[in-house]
Amino acid sequence: MNIPFLSFGFHEQIREKLLEASIRVIDSGWFVNGEEVSAFQNEWADYLACGHTVGTSNGLDALILSLKALGIGAGDEVIVPSNTYVATALAATHVGATPVFVEPKIETYNIDPRRIEAAITNKTKAIMPVHLYGQAAEMTAIMEIAERHGLFVVEDNAQAQGAQHKGQKTGTFGHCNGTSFYPGKNLGALGDAGAVSTNDAELAHKVKVLSNYGSQKKYYNEVIGHNNRLDEMQAAFLRVKLPHLDEWTAQRQAIASAYREWLNGAGDLVLPVTQVDSSHVYHLFVVRTKQRNALAQHLNENGIGTLIHYPVPPHLQECYQNLGYKRGDFPIAEEIADTALSLPVWPGMPDADVLSVASSIKAFFNV
Repeated sequence: MNIPFLSFGFHEQIREKLLEASIRVIDSGWFVNGEEVSAFQNEWADYLACGHTVGTSNGLDALILSLKALGIGAGDEVIVPSNTYVATALAATHVGATPVFVEPKIETYNIDPRRIEAAITNKTKAIMPVHLYGQAAEMTAIMEIAERHGLFVVEDNAQAQGAQHKGQKTGTFGHCNGTSFYPGKNLGALGDAGAVSTNDAELAHKVKVLSNYGSQKKYYNEVIGHNNRLDEMQAAFLRVKLPHLDEWTAQRQAIASAYREWLNGAGDLVLPVTQVDSSHVYHLFVVRTKQRNALAQHLNENGIGTLIHYPVPPHLQECYQNLGYKRGDFPIAEEIADTALSLPVWPGMPDADVLSVASSIKAFFNV
């Protein structure tokens, strides 16, 4: 077998449109902050049913700009999940704030609202929930906590484009929110790209100015800004792909359903579950087993690609040694890091490949 963890074969169905989009940009002679960026920002806002979006250079920059627009900086604390990609914590660090980790629910892997309040101090300024692996976090509860304590909310929506909580799309609950269009995301560009979404016009304006050297008018700079703009070519590619996002999401969900059916009862394998009132768009299909490393090796030897998301939780990363955390401080995140394995899933993945992956896993467990 040769089943990769991720295949971009689904690009074949839109190949001609992608080529047309690239030619359109080249022929326009406008490569920065042009019509493609403007059009995509409007289309992404319409898709989310959100007031405003601002394209950015990548997802991390989208989170950093969101925090900066909210005035969060040195001396502040930002609550982040203990189980997430390190970029969530890095965003807080890059604005001078301190990330404060809160454990997830072991069932859903998302931050546990019941644990958030215990982490709030007089220095806390924001909560950054992550819709991890593609599952919407419990945003209603999180927003209620934030309102009660006068805190901002910045959603990290990089893995859950199109997911919903109580009928509302993720990336629209928080005061200012960031997403990534890294190629492997559910809506991926053909390079780095990201966006900020918000229902607040003033915050959108601040993000736009901050991302463009602190300038509204060329050569006139109001604030200390950055160059974090969305590339015109990537915006054109995203415009081609956005109309297919819901179709591709449905395919991911069908693959997940097949995995759950075929893997039910296999050894000690823990399959993903979906939080009540939330949807899951399966950016990743993550299982857990105490035999994770052996299972990964078995699948690799049988030509099946897997990945571990994530082998080292943020609090144990070398870059955060200064925070003084040690193993055992966040046992739920550490258990997930020690046992989680992501199986192949992508739009258009053949049923035969899904069955082959499931059959190889069942053979490992002698089922």
